[in-house]
Amino acid sequence: MSCFCTQSLNTKKLLILIPLIFFCSSFCFADDIPTNLQMTREGARVNPVIETHMQSEEHWDRVYETKATESLSWFQEHASRSRHLIQSTGVALSAPIIDVGGGASTLVDDLLADGYSHLTVLDISSAALAAAMKRLGSGRSAKVQWLAANITEVKLPVDTFEVWHDRALFHFLASAQERQSYVQAVLRAVKPGGHVIVATFDEGGPVQCSGLTVVRYSAQGLHAEFGESFALVHHEHEAHTTPFGTVQQFVYCCFRKLVS
Repeated sequence: MSCFCTQSLNTKKLLILIPLIFFCSSFCFADDIPTNLQMTREGARVNPVIETHMQSEEHWDRVYETKATESLSWFQEHASRSRHLIQSTGVALSAPIIDVGGGASTLVDDLLADGYSHLTVLDISSAALAAAMKRLGSGRSAKVQWLAANITEVKLPVDTFEVWHDRALFHFLASAQERQSYVQAVLRAVKPGGHVIVATFDEGGPVQCSGLTVVRYSAQGLHAEFGESFALVHHEHEAHTTPFGTVQQFVYCCFRKLVS
């Protein structure tokens, strides 16, 4: 699978610095990845991590550089609900699928195991992507396209993805302008008739996560953000138990991009 980004690097090294992050027990928590981590990718068939300038990149790199992935509040050993919802779309194993805000999520591991072969993982944090790539190893990570970018700024290819998945990114978009930019990215990148799966904190979820204010949604409220270009096909709720034993309420919405 060729990279759709114009920039290519034969060798990329990410050197991890170790800042300090504070947290509060009433909110979401962050995570511990190994220090002095280096990521090097070589060979024509390997997709490098492509970096763009991102407004919150430093914040999220600090999170992933100072905490173990398994201790982050949003960590799931297996993203079973997301996996099931993607499978339920019925798309072919060769269908282009993007996991937006995927970071160090294990969803990509399970999708590869299921046989999906055209996967892209996008995250604002290069450190998060480095953790996922290290976990997968060079062989499996080479089968995935990795993109370090701010979803509100990046220009994704037009009418490309059959499935767009986002668990726990959209609720961090605090401004209407950010949310509008996100929806425009979905409209641009998802094929007509394509599937859009977005999970956020629901109305009973936390008000802050990783030191940032979040926006909580009902299914109807989330649909209103996406607008008339999308049909709300299905929604369901999840009580997510964090690694430290608290429970966070999520709502998962499944949309279809309407054919104009």
